[in-house]
Amino acid sequence: MDETAFFFELLGMLVTDPRTGVLLALLAAAGVCDYRTFRIPNLITGGGILFALVYNTVVPPDWRAGWTWAPAGMLLGFGAMLPMYAIGTMGAGDVKLMAMVGAFLGFDATLYALLFCVITAGIAALVFGLRKRVMGRMLANTGDAMRGMLWSAVASGTPRLQPEAMQSVGKLAYGISIALGTTSYLVAQQFNLV
Repeated sequence: MDETAFFFELLGMLVTDPRTGVLLALLAAAGVCDYRTFRIPNLITGGGILFALVYNTVVPPDWRAGWTWAPAGMLLGFGAMLPMYAIGTMGAGDVKLMAMVGAFLGFDATLYALLFCVITAGIAALVFGLRKRVMGRMLANTGDAMRGMLWSAVASGTPRLQPEAMQSVGKLAYGISIALGTTSYLVAQQFNLV
């Protein structure tokens, strides 16, 4: 078998597996919705979470995965994104989307997916800043945010961010970064790169 056929066979296995195939379809739908409307419908995230919890309980990914495998991943995905929502830099749909990813992947794989999502979002922010010619304002906002959090932590013991005090440079659809980051992780895992 030549390398090209092997490559497409591995990708085909990723898409035809019910766990990853459904996840990839839901991520694509969420990414498109977020791009068009800056919203991710609850039908996608809630339906995905329900499917993942039921499917991973009925058909465990491996023999060691107990009933807590999917909920642990879901809680990690939710908890990792919740602080960003709390300070106003991310929407609730993005938080729920990462919780859905966690329900599909379990705790350990969700850690990797989060890393891939952060890298993807960083690249997207750089491209956005360069394309819109707002890189200077983005860097100034980042510096202001860090200084504000540092001084509020020194003064009150609790870091606080006040995003409303900063001049906005526009919105970035983070659901796309979650979709691309998670897909990149799944492909990398399929080819034993992570």
